Amino acid sequence: MSNEKRSHEAHSEWYDVQYATKEAKDRAIELWEYDNQHKTINHWIHQRMLTLTDPFVTESKTWLTVGDGYGFDANHFYKKGLDVTATDISEAFLPLSRSRGFIEKYAVENVEKLTFPDGSFDYIFCKEAYHHFPRPYLGVYEMLRVAREAVILVEPHDPISKMPFLLALRNIFDRFDTNALQKYWKNRYSFEEVGNYVFKLSEREMDKLANGMGLPMVAFKGINNNYYHPSYSQEKADDSSPAFRKIKRKLAFHDFLTKATLMPSQVLCAVIFKKVPSAQVLSAMQREGFQVHVFPPNPYAR
Repeated sequence: MSNEKRSHEAHSEWYDVQYATKEAKDRAIELWEYDNQHKTINHWIHQRMLTLTDPFVTESKTWLTVGDGYGFDANHFYKKGLDVTATDISEAFLPLSRSRGFIEKYAVENVEKLTFPDGSFDYIFCKEAYHHFPRPYLGVYEMLRVAREAVILVEPHDPISKMPFLLALRNIFDRFDTNALQKYWKNRYSFEEVGNYVFKLSEREMDKLANGMGLPMVAFKGINNNYYHPSYSQEKADDSSPAFRKIKRKLAFHDFLTKATLMPSQVLCAVIFKKVPSAQVLSAMQREGFQVHVFPPNPYAR
């Protein structure tokens, strides 16, 4: 069996292994409802990622969520009155989410071979799933195929392209011993228990991917958001929680370091456009602090 097939099977079975009974699945749904109702730290963390799509939800567009195992990402758009279809490689939770009214439409899909026709949806949204794909570029190509407007990825940020010192240190170590740096940089090569390598996003990689396909532009926005811990995830995301007050101090410090270009953001939102968006979307991206890369036309394209 190929590595990618093993990875696909492991991911499709993961929810049924973690939540083997209906009671366990119901409990997971109830915890999410609790987070939403009480505005917990866990809810705050996920909302910060979902609101990265704010510039794109002001227009009535169709959406597809990818790697949306619980359907919770799709629910974000559904509550805004948008036409959204949730997809995941596993069917464990999506029927349950539909039966509870969180979503209206779903499909069980492998991102490497989506069953939708070309240009089926305006926007494709993939949050915290790209790094699970065994062949992520193949997944991105498929998402772009079924998109009309853009593909939006929200993933861990690859730090090395934004940290010249780390890149220089790697180059120096690798001249003498390509394994030496791994003693200190433990997650240089990261793998998950289900078997896949952990891919992270970088602006340069997305620039190259989009240029290679002849696309017009990409946009990026980074945030610092790695503040989840199970010991305080159900606490309220307000000043009544000592844990949240500590998170706010960490966030302010990390934002300062990021603004000073001393560290990259922890999470990167990359928007790969198939066509230039409307003036309304461009203006909204500017207000929200997105960095837009508009590419020159290929002089040799026919």
